Amino acid sequence: MSSISRPPSRPARHSRGLTGAAADVTVNDMRTSSAPLAEAFGRGAAGPGVTTDDLDGMTVTGGRWWFNLRPSNTEPLLRLNVEASDEATLAAVRDEVLRIVRDAGV
Repeated sequence: MSSISRPPSRPARHSRGLTGAAADVTVNDMRTSSAPLAEAFGRGAAGPGVTTDDLDGMTVTGGRWWFNLRPSNTEPLLRLNVEASDEATLAAVRDEVLRIVRDAGV
């Protein structure tokens, strides 16, 4: 089962006008932990205009938001970073990603 080992950070305003937050999620199996996200967001599953990249973990970019979820190199954690154009979108994206990871029970 996954759990948030560090609470999501408070939103911070960045120079590009995006609001950002981060969270660490403890996982049992680093290899399968991102598979549910790939299924939910990969290959156009999240809708038109959403792109994915797996160069450094999994990065998903929508019109006014993006997130990156990647395994830690030193701990059994997934590190989530989210930026969005406003706090409501930030919270929605962050909460959806964390829900998918939790529901996978990894």
